[in-house]
Amino acid sequence: MEHPYLFLVKLFEAIGLGSFAHHYPHVIYSWFVMALLIIAGSAAAKGVSMIPTKGQNFFELLVSGLEEFMVTITGDEGRWLFPIIATVFIYIAVCNLIGLVPGFFPPTANLNTTLSCALVVVVFTHVIGVKYHGAGYIKHFMGPVWWMVPIILPIEVIGHVARILSLSFRLFGNMMGHELVLGILFFLAGAFLAPLPIMALGIFVALVQAFVFFLLSVMYFTGAMEHAH
Repeated sequence: MEHPYLFLVKLFEAIGLGSFAHHYPHVIYSWFVMALLIIAGSAAAKGVSMIPTKGQNFFELLVSGLEEFMVTITGDEGRWLFPIIATVFIYIAVCNLIGLVPGFFPPTANLNTTLSCALVVVVFTHVIGVKYHGAGYIKHFMGPVWWMVPIILPIEVIGHVARILSLSFRLFGNMMGHELVLGILFFLAGAFLAPLPIMALGIFVALVQAFVFFLLSVMYFTGAMEHAH
């Protein structure tokens, strides 16, 4: 369903890039989210003080709580993974939430965006495996005894491909479904009062979906760090 109005698409039309904007709105809004996070991160870094403000206390509590939650799964040796997985979490959460703003499109409602995030996680999972186990990481795909390799290897390969599909399609499906519901309500009942309950629910869905992506990624990273059985 066509979104009723996309602010950045109209802006790109004004500068002569309307065709690109209409074909790839998820790319434009991904750029916007990245720029927003860079600016917000820079401003937050400059505002850090030894005597924290209420805002700083809140975000320190949020980040430390998320980190400790991850460490309970990975163990303390997995703490170094937090920056990358937290970045993915924040990016996905903002991409999800931005779709609730009138005139904005959530990049995660496009499969290309969710697939790119899933590929980053799955590829980095194998980077972690090689880092911890070297060439012995191949044992994760071989099974406990040599004669089971013809059975276990295809299952493991299919399982790792399924991780990509699971991460990307789950996030895409939920966000696209929310966009379709909002689009129908905009069409049937106007742009303001009717969609408000769905938009309130959308905040919850956006955060939950980002957390689910975060949690599954942490579990994949933990599996790569563990020794093969």
